[in-house]
Amino acid sequence: MPRARQSGRHRRPEPLAAPEGAPALVLAVPGTPTPAARELAEDVSSIARSELPGLDARIGYVDGGSNEFPSLEAVLAHAAAEYRARAGHDGQPARPGPAPVVVPLLAGPDSGLLRRIRQAMMNSGSGAELTDVLGPHPLLAEALHVRLSEAGLARADRARLFTVTTAADGIILATVGGEEAVQAAGITGMLLSARLAVPVLAAALDEEGAISRTAEQLRTSGSQQLALAPYLIGPEIADGLLGAAAAEAGCASAEALGAYGAVGRLVLSNYAAALGIPLPQQSGLAAPVR
Repeated sequence: MPRARQSGRHRRPEPLAAPEGAPALVLAVPGTPTPAARELAEDVSSIARSELPGLDARIGYVDGGSNEFPSLEAVLAHAAAEYRARAGHDGQPARPGPAPVVVPLLAGPDSGLLRRIRQAMMNSGSGAELTDVLGPHPLLAEALHVRLSEAGLARADRARLFTVTTAADGIILATVGGEEAVQAAGITGMLLSARLAVPVLAAALDEEGAISRTAEQLRTSGSQQLALAPYLIGPEIADGLLGAAAAEAGCASAEALGAYGAVGRLVLSNYAAALGIPLPQQSGLAAPVR
């Protein structure tokens, strides 16, 4: 016998899937293309697809240009051409399909990188739409907390009655992209500070002396055991930069955010917002903090 249909607040939500004919989500991956960057981008795309079955998610590299690492411009042009060819199968002249949606794999703003992404979009002739970067957002504060706790630099849960002897009493939130990026990181830093009950200050990795000055500021205010928390996904930073910054500050460092689940969900959230696709409330995708 079939089950009676549930109603009211106990009714199960309808399964979410990508609308038929929805445009491609193209993840714009910054930095030097490497196998590690590709694996990270694929993991992020996989998270987004798991949250929205049927999603056409693709990866384009800002500095790509090979079969192994296709450039963002080439991926956008190919997506647009595919939609035109598909639209022409009904016997009518080929016509442009829905423009791809480009989501930058960036935690915060970086005007130089975003300028290059926009140029690649223009060169592709795809009419693609660019979304915001992923932060500031409470889910990124959660991800930073998790990365710090994984490195033994923060309590995993403030409610638990245990101590971590290596827990930091001051956090340097490291970012790239200049003053605008530092200000945006500072917003997420306030959310992280509220979670950890310790001071958090943002600083630019790509500004000479900024990390050491921030470390000194924290120590002057009373923090003695510092930690570096990268407000970065990973591909956008050069190898060795985090280690050098931690040495400059004289402290330990957590890992970059990487393919943490919240990163994939925020990528999907930006795509869905661009198309007006509602996402379930239980996904935790509250409105970003701007």
